[in-house]
Amino acid sequence: MKLMLWVLTVVAVALSPAISLAQSTPADARKAEKAGEPARPAGDGAGQIMKDSWLTTKAKTALITDKRVKARHIKVETQGGIVTLRGKVSSAEERTAAEEVARGISGATSVNSALQVVPEEQRKSVDAKDDGIEKAVKGRLDKDEYLKDTDIKVRSDNSVVTLIGRVPDHKTRARASDLTRGVPGVRAVRNELAQKG
Repeated sequence: MKLMLWVLTVVAVALSPAISLAQSTPADARKAEKAGEPARPAGDGAGQIMKDSWLTTKAKTALITDKRVKARHIKVETQGGIVTLRGKVSSAEERTAAEEVARGISGATSVNSALQVVPEEQRKSVDAKDDGIEKAVKGRLDKDEYLKDTDIKVRSDNSVVTLIGRVPDHKTRARASDLTRGVPGVRAVRNELAQKG
């Protein structure tokens, strides 16, 4: 019973932003653009956002109910039907299980796994190191003349840094990667920055 209530809560929370986005009008989109907010790419309208939210909810629910996976350590995002898994899992078997669960979601076009294997006994120290890396990368990006006004989100999982957001051009995207690679402790960079259209 508690699991069912929790799943329903997850569904409601996941769908609430999509519902408000679906209710927005073209005039709202123009206002957002004038206010400096990124415009959505072509073909990424309210219908796609609703579908992506639904796929994310289905994937989270499937992960929660699969006993092979500790779902609370996995972040699920969906864009354009592509389900992305991020976070830390305790074993290669758990990573494989999470990927299998996500691939089984009806409607998902593909699965992109950025899951990092971190044994349970190392999680606390790795989490602390990741927090430090995230702050250092964000600080470096915020101080850079070309990047300080961009809205780049930074995530570190076992020293693998993911950059998420929208930037004006390819040069800015490359600069963000270069600056991130220069931060001590960064093992690799996953640049998922999209160019504003």
